[in-house]
Amino acid sequence: MRTVAELEERLARPSDGLVDDLARLDGDIMILGAGGKLGPSLVRLALNATKGSRRVVAVSRFSEPGLAEDLAREGATVVSADVADEQALRDLPDVENVVFLVGAKFGTQGAEHATWFTNSYLPGRVADRFRDSRIAALSTGNVYPLVPVTSGGATEETPADPMGEYAMSCLGRERVMSHFSEKYGTRLALIRLNYAVEMRYGVLVDLAQKVHAGEPIDVSTGMANVVWQGYANEVTLRALLHAQAPPFTLNLTGPELISVRQAATDLGRVMGKEPSFVGEEANTALLSNAARCHRLFGYPELAPAELIELTARWVADGGPLLGKPTKFERRDGRF
Repeated sequence: MRTVAELEERLARPSDGLVDDLARLDGDIMILGAGGKLGPSLVRLALNATKGSRRVVAVSRFSEPGLAEDLAREGATVVSADVADEQALRDLPDVENVVFLVGAKFGTQGAEHATWFTNSYLPGRVADRFRDSRIAALSTGNVYPLVPVTSGGATEETPADPMGEYAMSCLGRERVMSHFSEKYGTRLALIRLNYAVEMRYGVLVDLAQKVHAGEPIDVSTGMANVVWQGYANEVTLRALLHAQAPPFTLNLTGPELISVRQAATDLGRVMGKEPSFVGEEANTALLSNAARCHRLFGYPELAPAELIELTARWVADGGPLLGKPTKFERRDGRF
């Protein structure tokens, strides 16, 4: 994967398991937040997996020029709408399956009200509007507390204990959507993702940029989760079949915990750079255990070693980036 076209093709390449699962799914699929970081590749993956057997409806404000036209040309039913607008939300078509990707993370400080509106209030409006649909809603592993790095990560049974306004508002998303699931029997899957990576953004890109620029890397957060974005998209779609009331909750990440120090060293080896480090590894980090996910859906196609090499070459070659750092190293929950 050396070009954007090659990357997009790989992200949208469906597995046999996804094709089979979506063939068992009744009705059309609507993706809310289709113009965001994950949305376009998830829409394309759904289109390729369903092969025109049902509508794939892509809903977004579509602030990126040309994206709506591209998705329509590829076969999506494109709806330009702001789902935060009550009338626009009411006017959306009724569909059997909804993937909810809308969320706010950065800029929480000083705009807490907007964060809570997007992450807690709006999901409730969506859950109410699509009470008769299956819903797969993207959440985050940030709802968990920091856990010992020797623990293997928080499981779905680990009590939520979010740190900071962003993480608390994301737990608010889960709680409010769960309310409507309980009230109406809405089939709901809550997907706790951290951290998705591809060559243009993610934890590995954050590290690669610092290694390439010769900037010191703070290893206070010494361990992290990563997972290939294509796998994250696939699991989110396949989780529709597992949506239930009360909600089905799923951690979504890779099977390995990566060492930040080792990942930076490996990135530097590929780029011919020697990374420098500051700080000392803490004995806790934000880590998730996704064993349930792997039992249901298998392992990601791309392992960390391959992702590290691909990312290092992409950054070293000056490939385009999304400019959206994860801030995974923050230990105070402030984004």
